[in-house]
Amino acid sequence: MDIRYNERSRTFTITAGDSSYVIGIADKEGFIGHVYYGAAIAEEPMYLLRIDEPPFVPTKNNRDRGSFMDTFPCEFPGNGLGDYRDGAVEVIDAGGHRAIKLTYEGHNIIDGKPALAGLPATFETDGARAKTLEIYAKDEALNVKAVLRYSVFEDSDAIIRSTELINESATPVLITKIMSASLDMDSEDFEFLSLHGSWARERQIDIRPIGYGKTSVGSVKGESSHQEHPFMALIEKGSTQEKGRVYGFSFVYSGNFLAQAEKTQFDSVRVMMGINPQGFKWELKPGDSFQSPEVVMVYSDCGLGKMSRTYHDLYRGHLIRSPYKDKERPILINNWEATYFDFNTEKLLDIAREAKKSGIEMLVMDDGWFGRRNDDNSSLGDWNVNEEKLPGGLKYLVDEVNKIGLKFGIWMEPEMISPDSDLYRAHPDWAIQIPGREGVRSRNQYVLDLTRKEVLEHTWNSIKTVLSSANIEYLKWDMNRQITDIGSAELGRDNQGELSHRYMLAVYKLQERLVKEFPNLLLENCSGGGARFDAGMLYYSPQIWCSDDTDAIERLGIQEGTAIVYPLSSMGAHVSDCPNHTVGRVTPFETRGNVALAGTFGYELDITKIPQEDRDMIPFQTATYHKYNKLVRSGDYYRVASFRENHYYDCFGVVSKDKSEALFTFVQVMGRPNYHSRVIRIPGLLPDVKYVVEGVSEEPEEWLGSTLEKAGLRIGNLWGDYKSLLIHISKADD
Repeated sequence: MDIRYNERSRTFTITAGDSSYVIGIADKEGFIGHVYYGAAIAEEPMYLLRIDEPPFVPTKNNRDRGSFMDTFPCEFPGNGLGDYRDGAVEVIDAGGHRAIKLTYEGHNIIDGKPALAGLPATFETDGARAKTLEIYAKDEALNVKAVLRYSVFEDSDAIIRSTELINESATPVLITKIMSASLDMDSEDFEFLSLHGSWARERQIDIRPIGYGKTSVGSVKGESSHQEHPFMALIEKGSTQEKGRVYGFSFVYSGNFLAQAEKTQFDSVRVMMGINPQGFKWELKPGDSFQSPEVVMVYSDCGLGKMSRTYHDLYRGHLIRSPYKDKERPILINNWEATYFDFNTEKLLDIAREAKKSGIEMLVMDDGWFGRRNDDNSSLGDWNVNEEKLPGGLKYLVDEVNKIGLKFGIWMEPEMISPDSDLYRAHPDWAIQIPGREGVRSRNQYVLDLTRKEVLEHTWNSIKTVLSSANIEYLKWDMNRQITDIGSAELGRDNQGELSHRYMLAVYKLQERLVKEFPNLLLENCSGGGARFDAGMLYYSPQIWCSDDTDAIERLGIQEGTAIVYPLSSMGAHVSDCPNHTVGRVTPFETRGNVALAGTFGYELDITKIPQEDRDMIPFQTATYHKYNKLVRSGDYYRVASFRENHYYDCFGVVSKDKSEALFTFVQVMGRPNYHSRVIRIPGLLPDVKYVVEGVSEEPEEWLGSTLEKAGLRIGNLWGDYKSLLIHISKADD
């Protein structure tokens, strides 16, 4: 880790692990240029800015200033002054003009990493310090200043960027676009990797060429969304898990976003990421500042696998704060797919009693416990217990569950309000809405305007009252619809464009209060499944519900895409009943368990009704979780094979940091007739160490790490679809 400034060449070199990032100041005007990002180098190749060739810098050739602006590899480009590529920042000044040019004013290199007020952000720890570069840039005509921040940690290859805009003028400025990170590179036939999807099939890996023009993903749904994801990677064509150059960009934010690569006429690529400018407008008053969320950039010259492992380590060590991040999560059973809305105290206690026998440690009561909530058409906002279902109230139920020997968790959807609710009848204006228009309902509910102080306080008091009423040790925080009708009764005509970001800041404020007031609570975020599975949410909750699709085969692709950025310990994964409630598939109970072990692990079924054969397997599965969870939670992730690519089988695993132990999961999705055995190569082990392999054959085998990596393990035909193996590898006794 290092950040240095070369005064002679006017360059900044940021060293993060095995990568270097170089910024150069060009010409007397102080143009801030992107010089280099890639494998670590010891010099500053300023020639990559090409300022000594046509069209030259404006001080040498002002007649072609426009050509210079449109070709210069800018580090944080403005707009309206000759650069026709998309700008990273756009404003409207007091005269209604839309132009901004930020040039170098100064810099500061500091130890540590500043927090971002009101936003989730990575942080340094006592065991891994940080260093930060702040570059100060200014538009002299507007008297608007930008602070470009770059932070690195001594234990990571990642570079963390954000932008702050400050109005030092005497008149307001309207921000219509502000990216958190931008950089220009030569195009090298990169491909664009993104994670697309929909409800119940989130984060599917998509790879496509970057053609001329703009290639982008984004969300304007008020959340990071099921459909797109705040992550992108530029990958060298032909890259694999272990080979090729990869540039990853992950956004630490849970609302509207834009991730874009723009290939230009001169075969350069401009990459940018930040808050989606569609519908965004922010009034920056004199003396005020606006802070953008963070972008985490990771460079790997050893393929996608190294990039993923860098993100996993960074997010486990420098983003997740929960006391649960480094310890086992309780094995829970959730009653949603078991009962839906049809339950009462005795039904839940029956599930709890049977769960206790099998080694399950927590009962989670999902939707339907409050108001008159017998379906999804009413009562959101009325967070009072329905005593027709739960006679004696919440405390009685929780106490009885605790007596059985289980912890207790609960589901809430604090951000929502039903039209059929006491809260809506009392405060119809509390919903986000546009006056004069019929509100768009989704799942027959509206979204509360948390940007209003009285609404936020009421929501917080509702959460606090529920959690304080009994021994509740887990909260599943859900958000089951996206945001429409963007309008707030408290924002004026010129400030409605602030609502989406202000809403996200309000959600963060609520969750910050929650983790401070209830520090030992296990919080799991959720949004109709996986619509808010993003780095911003990980700052508040150590785990996020990965998807409402719990089918083991569907989960192979969902969890593969999720694990490309996020650690396995963050992925909410459960064993559910069959036929699966989403796709109707029937898979072996063993395979459902093996796939769920690559996550937080739990159950989503009625344990009192499943076949005895399946029930008998649960004690083995819960014991297996306890045996291997530390390895799964903290190990290095490796993707060996992808059913998405080969259409027959899937294989992934984790290797302990000291390389003494590994656990790999093999799933034969499709059986094939008259087919010989398959070989899988096991990466990540010490080449000259002998390992014991269990789970492949009847008797343990012993092989060198180099043999396992180069020659591989032989997997026989498992005879059938959806069959799986759990392969444990450990150092042989000396």
